[in-house]
Amino acid sequence: MAGKVDKFIGLSHVDEEGRGQMVDLTDKKTTLRDAVAVGSVYMKPETLFLIRERGIEKGDVLAIARVAGIMAAKQTFNLIPFCHNIPLSHVSIEFSLDDARSAVEVTAFASTNANTGVEMEALTAVTLAALTIYDMAKAVDREMKIGDVRLISKRGGQSGDFHSDS
Repeated sequence: MAGKVDKFIGLSHVDEEGRGQMVDLTDKKTTLRDAVAVGSVYMKPETLFLIRERGIEKGDVLAIARVAGIMAAKQTFNLIPFCHNIPLSHVSIEFSLDDARSAVEVTAFASTNANTGVEMEALTAVTLAALTIYDMAKAVDREMKIGDVRLISKRGGQSGDFHSDS
C-alpha cells in the first residue's frame, strides 16, 4: 500500500488512495489572480478572408465566438469536475487574424479576487471561442484545425506567477 500512496504524492486532486477529489480551499487566502491563455484555429485562406469580411452566412463569427468564450469561462465549474465555482471579476477575448499562418489566434484574459486561480477559466474560454469559430465557419471549411491551446501566464496564489517561454 505504501507504494500506492507514494504514487499520488503531490497531486492536489487525488487523495492517498488515488481517488479524485476537489481541493479544499478553506484555508487559502483570497487574492487577486489572473490568467492569460491562447489557442489557434487554422483554416483555408478563403475562410480567413470570409471571417475578416464578415462574409460567413451565420453571422459575425468573431463577435459570436467572443460571447461564447465569455459564457464558457463563467461555466467552467460545470464542465470540469473538480473546478471550483469562483466569482470572475473580468473575462475578455481578443482575436488576431494571421494571414501568414492562415489562422485566427484567440486570446482569453480572466481575473478574480478569490482563493483559487482562473487558469481553467481562461483555457475554457479560448477553447470554446475556437470551437465556435469552427461551428460558424464549418459550412465553408470542414478542414479547420484547433490547436496550440495553452496557458501563457498566471499571476497570484500560493504557487506564484507563471510565464510561458513558448
